[in-house]
Amino acid sequence: MKENHLYDVLIIGSGVAGLTLALQLDKHLRVALISKASLQAGASWLAQGGIAAVFDENDSAEAHIADTLLAGAGLCHDDAVRFVVENGPDAVNWLIQQGVNFTRDSDQESYHLTQEGGHSHRRILHTADATGKEVTSTLVDQVIAASNIDIYEQHCAVDLVTQADSDSRKIRCTGAYVLDIGTDTVSLFQAKSVALASGGASKAYLYTSNPDGASGDGLAMAWRRGCRVANLEFNQFHPTCLYHPKAKSFLITEALRGEGALLRLPDGSRFMDGFHADGELAPRDVVARAIDHEMKRLGSDCLYLDITHKPADFIIEHFPTVYKSCLEFGIDITVDQIPVVPASHYTCGGVVVDKSGQTDLRNLYAIGETAFTGLHGANRMASNSLLECLVYARSAATTINDLIAQIPKPDIIPSWDESRVSSSDEDVVISHNWDELRRFMWDYVGIVRTDKRLQRAQHRIKLLQSEIQEYYSNCKVSRDLLELRNLASVSELIIRCALQRKESRGLHYTMDYPELSPIARDTVMVPVNFAGQDVIIHKD
Repeated sequence: MKENHLYDVLIIGSGVAGLTLALQLDKHLRVALISKASLQAGASWLAQGGIAAVFDENDSAEAHIADTLLAGAGLCHDDAVRFVVENGPDAVNWLIQQGVNFTRDSDQESYHLTQEGGHSHRRILHTADATGKEVTSTLVDQVIAASNIDIYEQHCAVDLVTQADSDSRKIRCTGAYVLDIGTDTVSLFQAKSVALASGGASKAYLYTSNPDGASGDGLAMAWRRGCRVANLEFNQFHPTCLYHPKAKSFLITEALRGEGALLRLPDGSRFMDGFHADGELAPRDVVARAIDHEMKRLGSDCLYLDITHKPADFIIEHFPTVYKSCLEFGIDITVDQIPVVPASHYTCGGVVVDKSGQTDLRNLYAIGETAFTGLHGANRMASNSLLECLVYARSAATTINDLIAQIPKPDIIPSWDESRVSSSDEDVVISHNWDELRRFMWDYVGIVRTDKRLQRAQHRIKLLQSEIQEYYSNCKVSRDLLELRNLASVSELIIRCALQRKESRGLHYTMDYPELSPIARDTVMVPVNFAGQDVIIHKD
């Protein structure tokens, strides 16, 4: 019999949201931190741009709120936006106290603030163009040093565990089955509180800026246990990823455009002014659709981002990561234009939560990209995501710290039963299905949609899910199989959400309904086994 693990808090995911939550929990609580790969392998580590917060006396919380609401195209929840923006500076100051070194101006007296699309002021704190690496590495060092936090790298959550309380008959989350990828065994992790901080689902698409682990694990697991999800039709496509056969969709940070980089057609002419008054600083959805439109109109494999008109020293100082990475592929951005294409980047919808990150299932929290907080609306504004991770992780920690003493220990339940499965010889089929899924999601549920394309995708996802269920029921679990299962679940939800929205709004653009509906509503999916707690959302 495999060892069962008992903790106070189980955190699934090790990006900025999961690391922040772990560090904000009371030090007497025993915490398990589950990381699918290494602690440095998630989307947070790759974040180049920065964190949006008001640190300039000429800026204001009201301006940040207004910009976010405008970018969200009428679907942001006003209270969530205000909650994040007003708590933002304090959250960032906490990061600074942990040792994060943000880039300062030449006088060293104040932080260098950059500007990105949708922002009316310079309010992006950053560490050159590798903010995620700086923030994550700092928090990782703190987590490793914390005696109450046990780290489980190369572990992948299989499914959540629930139990019914004998006194109230209410269902609560009490842990998860977790696969040790190294030993190929599944163990039971039980805890009084569980937090999903496992990121988004951008790997559902063929081209993505995200790491391999962005397979919607938390979304799928929460949905299977009766939690609502919302607004999954709003998947953000980053306009500028490096186009190169060996680059694997390396992200070209939006901060380049914030510092004056221009988008150009193959003939060298600009085109963004014809799509939006803000040109290259238009919201990401506008820029991504413009690039997609021009590529299809011209039959071009890519377009170009040009910052060569800036001094070479300026470029190398402000964008060392982009400069060095592009140079590895033979592109010197001080003299060469950068070939770019759009790629799936951020999941704006997610598991429905309240301001504490509490989901519909008692004692289950969701934070970061896994969660639907109402902040992003129909389009995430640049650099608001790391801020959301910090604010909601801190809020969730406060709630868990206050309530955990009242939560009884979970009931003892059996270990994972592997007697029904045998070794899998279906690796080739799983790989094929993964590729098929990501291709039809890109073709039919991508930047531009139609009902016919969505219906085709829906037909294919149902066939694929029936095959996956057969594998899952009869084969030994593996990371590839678990991720395929989760991506198929989330892809189905993305398609269902997209079919319900009979308008074009923000990141969801359909040629069948190109106009904006006068009424802004969230798209909420309710599972058959809805857990039905106290989380309420609305948007009229």
